[in-house]
Amino acid sequence: MLVLCTFAPWLLLAFLGQQVSLSSAVRNKKWGAGKRGSSSAPSGRGKFPIVADKMQCTWAAKDVGDAVRLTVKCENPEARVTGGVTDLECQYNGKPQLCPAYGSNRQRFWKQVTRAFKRHQGKVCKDERALVKASVCKSAPRDAHFKLDVRSSVASAQSGGNPETPPTLPPSPRSTSRAGAASAAGPAGPTACPGRVDSKRKAEEHCSRSWASLCTFFFSMLQSDEC
Repeated sequence: MLVLCTFAPWLLLAFLGQQVSLSSAVRNKKWGAGKRGSSSAPSGRGKFPIVADKMQCTWAAKDVGDAVRLTVKCENPEARVTGGVTDLECQYNGKPQLCPAYGSNRQRFWKQVTRAFKRHQGKVCKDERALVKASVCKSAPRDAHFKLDVRSSVASAQSGGNPETPPTLPPSPRSTSRAGAASAAGPAGPTACPGRVDSKRKAEEHCSRSWASLCTFFFSMLQSDEC
């Protein structure tokens, strides 16, 4: 009985210590599993410019089945005023899991994806042959790189600026010729014949009123001026 009373506290301490160790191991296992799960999800995102088109672009990664999809969105606010392509959007698909560097250093991998987009410039969302490759995965299989899905490419354009004043059309040749002929002909309206006026005046001077018409006709025949 004395022996049992002596070892009982030690047995209780050993039992409690074992329980604490087991619970700590379970917590560590759960934490490790959660950490691995969070690292497997793609958290990549970045931005880059397309200098020639004056566009600012962003991209974000997302898991789609056994692949990873990059959604690219670009915009040019200036084109909304001056006209041109205002928005550009597309998607790239790949399986970076086939590249060992993707799992070992995820942050470095995504930085190199951003650099690859910067190198492509005018090919972004346009050329499906231009694969987006991270430098650390150059020797990886082709499927490990991101390829453009041409069906996802969408571009929006806008015509900007104030409407121009329509140009003044030159006068037609017909109207010009008519105007020239009218100016050459002089002012319209009846013109008095000086010879006929003179004959009428002479008839009034030398003939009576009843013979005025006949005298006017006679004097007009004698005039040399033709009207």
